[in-house]
Amino acid sequence: MLSKRSLLKLGLGACASAGLSAAPALSWANPFNSNDIRTVALHNLHTGEMLEAVYFEQGDYIPDVLEAVNHQLRDYRNGKVHPINPGVLDLLHAVSERTESRATFQVISGYRSPETNAMLHEHSGEVAKRSLHVQGMAIDVRLPGVELRHLHAAALSLGRGGVGYYPGSDFVHMDVGPVRSWSGT
Repeated sequence: MLSKRSLLKLGLGACASAGLSAAPALSWANPFNSNDIRTVALHNLHTGEMLEAVYFEQGDYIPDVLEAVNHQLRDYRNGKVHPINPGVLDLLHAVSERTESRATFQVISGYRSPETNAMLHEHSGEVAKRSLHVQGMAIDVRLPGVELRHLHAAALSLGRGGVGYYPGSDFVHMDVGPVRSWSGT
């Protein structure tokens, strides 16, 4: 039996997949129990900032923590802040559980402004012109104590969103877009 909240999420997800607008925080189906307590631990390697917090409890995302995450994952090149889809945090939480790691994720890239993404795309064929980073729907990370190939396998095993493997650059890309995978350098 689905709750009203689950039905709303499914309906908004269907709107998003049909090309209709939906709230970004709800457009990605959430596989967790609504009574879960979910945490996130992030270390932005470019700013040195760290964040460790409960971002979901009592059936809801915590707005103040989501705002802190938005700031933490801002475009460090120009300081622009954009809402990060909470599904990204759910991916990180699920990967932490899958790898049985409580380490802090090292963030290589969170939100990218359109200007930053265009500049990076111009200099590298591995940066998508329409990157989900620009929509706050992607993150590039590594996890201390977890081999990159194991982090990649854990993300793939979830069967959700996009997973890119970049062993030469030492990170795994995860996003809440369509299910797909690829390898880069």
